[in-house]
Amino acid sequence: MIFLHLCNNENLIDMALIKSISGIRGTIGGKPGENLTPIDIVKFAAAYGTWARLRNKKSKLKIIVGRDARKSGSLVNSMVTSTLRSLGIDVIDLGMATTPTVEIAVTGTSADGGIIITASHNPAEWNALKLLNEKGEFLSALDGTKVLEIAANEDFEFISNDLTGSLENDHTWGKKHVDLILALDLVDIKSIKKAQFTVAIDCVNSVGGIILPQLLKSLGVARVLELNTIPDGNFAHNPEPLPDNLKGISEFVVKGGADIGFVVDPDVDRLAIICEDGTMFGEEYTLVSVSDYILKNTPGNTVSNLSSTKALRDITSGYGCEHYSASVGEVNVVAEMKNRNAVIGGEGNGGVIYPKLHYGRDALAGIALFLSHIAKTGLKCSSLRKLYPQYVIAKRKLTLDPDMDFRRITDAIKNHFKDHLTDERDGLWIENKNGWVQIRKSNTEPIIRIYAEGRNIREADELADTVIEIVKEK
Repeated sequence: MIFLHLCNNENLIDMALIKSISGIRGTIGGKPGENLTPIDIVKFAAAYGTWARLRNKKSKLKIIVGRDARKSGSLVNSMVTSTLRSLGIDVIDLGMATTPTVEIAVTGTSADGGIIITASHNPAEWNALKLLNEKGEFLSALDGTKVLEIAANEDFEFISNDLTGSLENDHTWGKKHVDLILALDLVDIKSIKKAQFTVAIDCVNSVGGIILPQLLKSLGVARVLELNTIPDGNFAHNPEPLPDNLKGISEFVVKGGADIGFVVDPDVDRLAIICEDGTMFGEEYTLVSVSDYILKNTPGNTVSNLSSTKALRDITSGYGCEHYSASVGEVNVVAEMKNRNAVIGGEGNGGVIYPKLHYGRDALAGIALFLSHIAKTGLKCSSLRKLYPQYVIAKRKLTLDPDMDFRRITDAIKNHFKDHLTDERDGLWIENKNGWVQIRKSNTEPIIRIYAEGRNIREADELADTVIEIVKEK
């Protein structure tokens, strides 16, 4: 029997280096190959630069680099930019910038790719290199695998001193990003101004603290209450925008008399919403509510990953439109959105992807569209939430034993639910009467995730517990 112990959201592996098709992620310091050290940073940046040269087949390349506010960011940034330049690649450094801002800058400058230095929702001791192609989108599995192969073989070659790539600092893209959002047809600045909103924000002392106040003021929000907006990397709480980590902003909203609270993660691609009474709108319902607004004005297909709430499917069918699912991971959702010509999509972790702007999760776009939606309804935030189908997701983590036979486990689970509809594109997903359950290996952490959805927490917990017991027996 393989023993696996339950992990909570606060406990990631203390020291680790995780290489995947989406980039390299790890804790700063320690030994090369085991943690995110200067040697690993240089090796992976060189592999990415070499991949970009092979892909684009150009004599001169241009790569965008941006970072969140982590204390290790400046150091990692200098190594990444120097490595790319040592390959003869020109670098445009945006400085501290959100992930969606970097994505937009790649296409906006006709660059050949981009690197975002951020560990997203991971704690402050982590950092990562997230890799983009020339479309400002995350690498495909095939491209990511190629980067990993180049890094493993150290199959890169640096140039002589007189051919070093150039370095340009460009801090204008935050404003350009905001301007592009303001220009969207469905962002209703007039209605937002008329509503005279008071909005509270929690930016966990990262780059959201720079750009969220700018966006909200540009949208005509009457009053902005700021919490943790100094971008110094001193995360005031666990940066993953989950209810247990958001008690401070919940109290802040009520105390300040705010109409809405917005919380973003360190690189601002995930959005959580707090109602005026301090209750959680529900991270899963960020995408649901924005999709409701989009579908009301521009009916069409929607896409979310298999780990996202069934509520989006219900909302979509209510408009006579089709909902499609995708494997977990932004690159998979984007591919399915393009395949289905979706008008809106994303992930239930608060990730909104609006193709009219760009194909990337964007909390800033989510904020502007949500404010437009609620301003036009005239409802309080808590009242808007009650309009949507009620589902609850239980989320569990198990440490990943390298000796575990994952296939044996999923076969046992399938056998237990043998009369249910299944999907094996991403681990194992099983439809249940009032929801679903999924077990899958994480793409970014050495864990397996078990998510279960039901109409209430009891249903969800019972479903998750059933799967966990099967896992433990194997």
